[in-house]
Amino acid sequence: MTRRSAWLFPGQGAQRRGMGRELFDRYPDAMAAADRILGFSVRELCLGDAAERLTDTRYLQPALFVVNELTRRAYADREPAPDYLAGHSLGEYNALLAADAFDFETGLALVARRGELMGRATGGAMTAVVGPGAARIVDLLAEAGIDDVDLANLNSTEQVVLSGPAESLRRAAGAVTAAGAGRCVPLRVSAAFHSRYMADAAREFAAFLAGFELRDPRIPVIANVTARPYRPGEVGRLLAAQVHSAVRWSESMGHLRSLGVDRVVEQGPGRVLTGLWDAAVKDAANRSTAEPRPAGGSTPVPAAAAAAPDGAPTAGRAAPAAPAPAVPAAAAPASAVPVPAVPAVAPAGGAEPALSGARMAGGTARPVSGVPVAGPTGVAPERLGSAVFRADYGVRYAYLAGSMYKGIASTELVARMARAGLLGYFGTGGLRTERIEAAIATLRAELGPDGRFGMNLLHALHDPPLEEATVRLFLRHRVRFVEASGFTQPTRALVLYRLSGAHRDGTGRAVAPNRLLAKVSRPEVATAFMEPPPETLVRGLLAEGLLTAAEAEAGRALPLAGEVCAEADSAGHTDSAVAYTLMPATTGLRDRIVAERGYPDGIRVGAAGGLGAPESLAAAFVLGADFVVTGSVNQCTPQAGTSEAVKDLLAQADVQDTGYAPAGDMFEIGARVQVLRRGTLFAARANKLYQVYRQYDGLEAIDAKLRRTIEDGWFHRELEQVWKETREYYLRAGRPQEVERAEQDPGHRMALVFRWYFVHSTRMAMRGDPAERVNYQIHTGPAIGAFNRFAAGTALADWRNRHVDAVAEALMAGAARILQDRFSSLAG
Repeated sequence: MTRRSAWLFPGQGAQRRGMGRELFDRYPDAMAAADRILGFSVRELCLGDAAERLTDTRYLQPALFVVNELTRRAYADREPAPDYLAGHSLGEYNALLAADAFDFETGLALVARRGELMGRATGGAMTAVVGPGAARIVDLLAEAGIDDVDLANLNSTEQVVLSGPAESLRRAAGAVTAAGAGRCVPLRVSAAFHSRYMADAAREFAAFLAGFELRDPRIPVIANVTARPYRPGEVGRLLAAQVHSAVRWSESMGHLRSLGVDRVVEQGPGRVLTGLWDAAVKDAANRSTAEPRPAGGSTPVPAAAAAAPDGAPTAGRAAPAAPAPAVPAAAAPASAVPVPAVPAVAPAGGAEPALSGARMAGGTARPVSGVPVAGPTGVAPERLGSAVFRADYGVRYAYLAGSMYKGIASTELVARMARAGLLGYFGTGGLRTERIEAAIATLRAELGPDGRFGMNLLHALHDPPLEEATVRLFLRHRVRFVEASGFTQPTRALVLYRLSGAHRDGTGRAVAPNRLLAKVSRPEVATAFMEPPPETLVRGLLAEGLLTAAEAEAGRALPLAGEVCAEADSAGHTDSAVAYTLMPATTGLRDRIVAERGYPDGIRVGAAGGLGAPESLAAAFVLGADFVVTGSVNQCTPQAGTSEAVKDLLAQADVQDTGYAPAGDMFEIGARVQVLRRGTLFAARANKLYQVYRQYDGLEAIDAKLRRTIEDGWFHRELEQVWKETREYYLRAGRPQEVERAEQDPGHRMALVFRWYFVHSTRMAMRGDPAERVNYQIHTGPAIGAFNRFAAGTALADWRNRHVDAVAEALMAGAARILQDRFSSLAG
């Protein structure tokens, strides 16, 4: 058989920020035409501040159509035309354009109208079925007496999508689960897209299509509706039917194989379709000795479930619905097709959703054996928390991985979260600005210029210039997400970061490109972050030329932090707050201040501390959390930047194995941190040092016996030697004023010497020095003990399997299941 090639064009779900960057300047005429027809700049939508609109189907579909087409043009400049073309849902328009069925301008007009109609629909839901029994879904629905659910998407023998009423989808999920046919994952959509329930939209689109001249393709194009090439005169009819008919993608790929296609090229962002092609080839090879199937090698749609000639579903049976995108198999088994990480920008209320709930690694879904990662039918993990928060932060879940100082929240950890469609904060505390800048460079290189990640800003009580230098670094590198921790009041650095770039948009609304998330554990601190930046600080920055008049004016209408996280019973700095009281107090403050100030975007309140089990996350969301931030559980993951010795200790901890100790960076004022007590003596020794500091006037006044204990048993060096090392450090760091003050003030000198122990104990823990194990300083809260109990008996019991995104999936999916069970129990 002659060997042939095909070009494949992806649909919605393949989009990403920055797509088309390398193509726009190459085709200025096409870009000018697109902007003229659409009424907005595709370049700005994909690359600039307007990229937020990539969550809106009305803008996304035309933008993706343009990027797909420019990708094709660039490839066609150096390669011969293919033998066949195919596109997944929206991508079918690119395939028809490549086959000269219409011109570029006509295609844009069609796609823009299609996106508008599909984005306008409401009501109903969609659910993905992933597993080896997905091909039996029609029979399972019939056996369960469910006749109002449609097949929206047949991606492969192990991936289908259902569309219909929410209650019927819940019943369908129960039938699938009872039959052991796979897992059911609700999709985040606002309507029953690609089903009989889109009939009105299809009729309206058909009338719109009638006003255009549509030609027969010059190169064969495989139609989504029929899984066969378009026949003469079919373009308009099949495009209208596509709105409410199934995407028969698996069968389409099988037909291409039967035509001799052995090479495909995906023309657009992502590699979802390439993965599905590879799966189809592998599936056919596995069945090569089995009983022959119909052409294409995929399980055919039974006649009663197939679309009628006019595209209308057949009554009384599960009829196929219209196209949905290639589903990145979120909780799919290891044999699932390779798929890319979930894009940072997910569709919101539009068509063709990417399947959320996946834990992606290296482009392939890798579930952890023994730990369920799919949410329940009624309460999905991707629906917990604030939808606005998820959109603004570009994440699948209202879940963040908080920072851990000295890079324990490492670049590897943050990058893995980003690749899974989530967001983490790099731990900058205790690091020099050169190290922080290197971390930013590493993340940009790994994630691309538009990859989403956050950086921590730890309050530098003793070094305000360092705090401001760190902020200037963030601004220079356009870091858009910053987590502020350890602050008790606003500072110049915080105001400079938040207000830089603030402006009034076209409607007069104050907006700020820099998102500041403040961790707080006291109501008065929460209030300070919820109010606009202090006027004295704004005026000072304005006078120095660090802010413009426009930035200052817009900033006065904004809260200092758009997100405030109530931190209770956490690792690191804490006030021993209790979540059950802190959360209501914080949300109540938020409601009052937002009402008084009239902030157009409001303020989102999150929860942190003690989040180590699904029950804890469920409680946080019930208390009104818009998002959650985890910490301790992420330190016991392969990606955490600390030693295996520390992780071994953490994996053995229980909920009672923590204690409180002075905070090294705030030693003199008595601020406390929560640390691991089991297996170490750090907490006891650190508390004793603070007691000595409060009791004695200087090192020379310390009782001789106690001094020997500190020197010989704890520090393993004389206090004068410690002072010498400390003195040299401050001189090298360009802070001679600290040395001068210490030489004049014995109490300050003693504080600096004792603070050396906190640095030393952290360094020894991160190195895993076995001789210093009793001195390990390991910041953690009881959440790690809760997670150890939750993971017992599963693959996650071994910390080497606790990849940071796997932890997120397990906790969020577990929280969704618990809420579903509780709601069902209450309703029953």
